[in-house]
Amino acid sequence: MRTDSSNESAFAEFTSTKADSLLRAAWLLTGDPHKAEDLLQTVLVKLWQRWDRLDNADAYARRMLYSTYLSWWRRRWRYEVPTAALPDVADGHEMETVVVLRASVCARLAQLSKRQRAVIALRFWDDLSVEATAAVLGCSVGSVKTHTARALAVLRADEVLGGIR
Repeated sequence: MRTDSSNESAFAEFTSTKADSLLRAAWLLTGDPHKAEDLLQTVLVKLWQRWDRLDNADAYARRMLYSTYLSWWRRRWRYEVPTAALPDVADGHEMETVVVLRASVCARLAQLSKRQRAVIALRFWDDLSVEATAAVLGCSVGSVKTHTARALAVLRADEVLGGIR
């Protein structure tokens, strides 16, 4: 692998422009900011190892992000699970609404299958088309539509989220 300065500067530019977007996608997949950082770090290491052979680094990084996430779950890779309740948030009605919405979204996303979660993240967070989502996940367009419909049904079944469109 070549590690000349042009590769290093191109990779540094890529990470400075795309890391935030990839981190947000990783957070949506994992539901945890620390797991998201671990996932992104793993993907960036793999990306650097293949950097000089890539034509479309952004597409490759996104595909690798979702593939790595799914492979971690296939291997039953788990992190710490909190066992104590978090303290109450200080007052503020708006903050309470945000917390309730965030908790509802996280709870419902956790109920989705890993594939459904990946489809929702790609379709509605990364704003990819059905065809682009199918290409990233390596499945058919019909499969993406099915996973989208089932995932949205789960999200809409929540009484807090049901009114949000």
